Amino acid sequence: MVNSKTYSQKPSEITREWHLIDATELPLGRLSTVIAQLLTGKGKPTYTPHMDAGDYVVVINAKDVPVTGDKELQKIYYRHSGFPGGIKDARLEEVREKFPERIIEASVRGMLPKNKLQADRMARLKVFPGAEHAHTAQTPKKVEVK
Repeated sequence: MVNSKTYSQKPSEITREWHLIDATELPLGRLSTVIAQLLTGKGKPTYTPHMDAGDYVVVINAKDVPVTGDKELQKIYYRHSGFPGGIKDARLEEVREKFPERIIEASVRGMLPKNKLQADRMARLKVFPGAEHAHTAQTPKKVEVK
């Protein structure tokens, strides 16, 4: 009988990499699952559920992310001011014009686990509306998504 122990990653063993993803390559939902997996670190052999060992993700061309069907007109984003009657809504096409990075951020946030690690993981997501980004010094590796 083999005595094998369950591996649990320690905070000192965490290494983070930088990934670059072009948002025009996949539809919104499939793109978000790839990003969520990189942020959680589930693709790493050292994955530990209670540790935040994911990587940094830089997304470019957020304004050009494709959506399928009639989502451009039918998908609605809600926000609330906290005051009575303070709910506001906006269609996807309106959000794409003003704040295109919010489309990807909202989609990825919905795919991450709802726990105390979610805010730290979302902080490692960097979304840019155009092809230029401010993280060239970190030399992110281009991720080929299919």
